[in-house]
Amino acid sequence: MRAVLCKEYGPPESLVVESVDDPVAKSGQAVIDVAACAINFPDVLAIEGKYQFKPPMPFSPGAEVSGIISDVGSGVENVAVGDAVFASPGFGGLAEKVVVNAESCVPVPDGIDLVHASAFMYAYGTSQHALVDRGHIQPGESLVVLGAAGGVGLAAVELGELLGARVIAAASTEEKLALCREYGASETINYVEEDLKKRMRDLTGGLGADVVYDAVGGPYAEPALRSMAWNGRYLVVGFAAGDIPKIPLNLLLLKGCQAVGVFWGAFVAREPERHKANVEQLMTWWSEGKLRPHVSKTYPLEHAGEAIRLLADRGALGKVVVTIPE
Repeated sequence: MRAVLCKEYGPPESLVVESVDDPVAKSGQAVIDVAACAINFPDVLAIEGKYQFKPPMPFSPGAEVSGIISDVGSGVENVAVGDAVFASPGFGGLAEKVVVNAESCVPVPDGIDLVHASAFMYAYGTSQHALVDRGHIQPGESLVVLGAAGGVGLAAVELGELLGARVIAAASTEEKLALCREYGASETINYVEEDLKKRMRDLTGGLGADVVYDAVGGPYAEPALRSMAWNGRYLVVGFAAGDIPKIPLNLLLLKGCQAVGVFWGAFVAREPERHKANVEQLMTWWSEGKLRPHVSKTYPLEHAGEAIRLLADRGALGKVVVTIPE
């Protein structure tokens, strides 16, 4: 099979496509013939050696896939050969086949194409865990989403509106903000052209934000934290800006607020039953048409490095997907 390989840490342009052995399903595993692999920011970090987990070289990036089951190992009962599924293997998705834990496979709902199925779980799983489990967001509260037009950010905008929050989307261009309004943002902030701290206070009537969803970090973290409401929750989701901010802890004291870490991958591993319940809720909303993954661009496998580069340069709107035709 063909696979995108990272043979040494470096930029997306250092990735190569080569032939490797097909994976074989062992006990409890399934092999997916990959139709689509969504690109996520951890893919950028992984190939640069900056992610929390470092698979042995060479490895294929690609954290979430969709496709057709082509082989199952012993003891597998939840899926069978021929099933259309999506799953989050963590690594290995940018290949024609990938082996996954069979229990992680989720059936693709009727009427949903495989491209959009690949782009669903990472963004919505992260954002639901962030807003509900970690942020305890309530109807009527104000939610500010930084990096709101990215994959997880746009999901946070959509879920925030669905959960009854007043969503304020912050992003770097008017094109991105227009997309956020389509997905439920009632107000927007262009944090390249506007003062983020002042604009947040103005839009919340001076009270500050009840919840901040921060997948960006960098220079935007501190001004956003300074504009938190009393008893607010600052959700630390990621650092797409590159720099991990150093926050003055006195701000938490003065605001009476919390800084809360959001590590969805660890949550899935440590609390599988709660994760399963979250997935069931997300699938219900998706089937009811209340969620709609936004895929702005697709690339063939040979150009997977370009897809990862688009995320690295923060140019993506919603999700970017690499497709692998039969």
